[in-house]
Amino acid sequence: MNKMVITCAVCGAETTRAHNPNLPLTPEEIAIATYDAYLAGASIVHLHVRDENGGPTQDPEVFKKAIRLIREKCDIVIEITTGGAVGMTDDERLLVVQELQPEMASLDCGTVNFGNDYIVNTLPTMRRFAKEMIKYNVRPTLECFDISHIQAADILIKEGLLSPPYYYGFVMNVPCAVRYDVETLRFFVNRIPKGSLWTVMGVGSACLPAHYGALAVGGGFIRVGFEDNVYYTKGVLAESNAQLVARTAKISRDAGLEIATPADVREMFQLKGIN
Repeated sequence: MNKMVITCAVCGAETTRAHNPNLPLTPEEIAIATYDAYLAGASIVHLHVRDENGGPTQDPEVFKKAIRLIREKCDIVIEITTGGAVGMTDDERLLVVQELQPEMASLDCGTVNFGNDYIVNTLPTMRRFAKEMIKYNVRPTLECFDISHIQAADILIKEGLLSPPYYYGFVMNVPCAVRYDVETLRFFVNRIPKGSLWTVMGVGSACLPAHYGALAVGGGFIRVGFEDNVYYTKGVLAESNAQLVARTAKISRDAGLEIATPADVREMFQLKGIN
């Protein structure tokens, strides 16, 4: 594969302006940040939204507004989070799939320590989310924070709750979860079904090393953005999500890869297209 798919996670649920004052929070700011990332080379946006106080929310109405504003600017593929934020219920997290029926959505594949907190995803939760994504023809990103999460995804595949092409997101370097290094990344890649698509998300200081890991292992994609990392270099805050995307695009081009467009992603991932 000679194309690099860049995903941008523009705000996440836990990042605050205390971490980086350039964090987009309102639907208008999120739409502008998404468009700027698109111009820099992102073909997918991993979408969280915030309430009027800047806190994480799964309110479909806030998502609708952000999506409308994004769609007024570009045709980037929108991947809605169903991970939500720490402490959200399954019903709360899943409502955006049922009401918005996006092209893509994240599907967390297991329970994981998350710094001082933890994210709970039982196998029954995973089955429920997968069934709803089948119902609405939503392509899941199988987010794996641990090697056991790949094995959990295997169960969904065996039960007919996922269909190819399978797409995995390896979330690496979350405090108290799996570390990032190229050997661990290669181990993950070797455990997924042949022909699967995958992206690596290097959290914090692992952001840039994960770029080179994806290229070294070969065949993988890269996610960047303020959800995962707010710094451009050590001790220097990123000016924008687009700045991080632009660096990823340059590194990819320097490695001889083309930057995938949203149309490329829709073809590769067999998406249903914009509603």
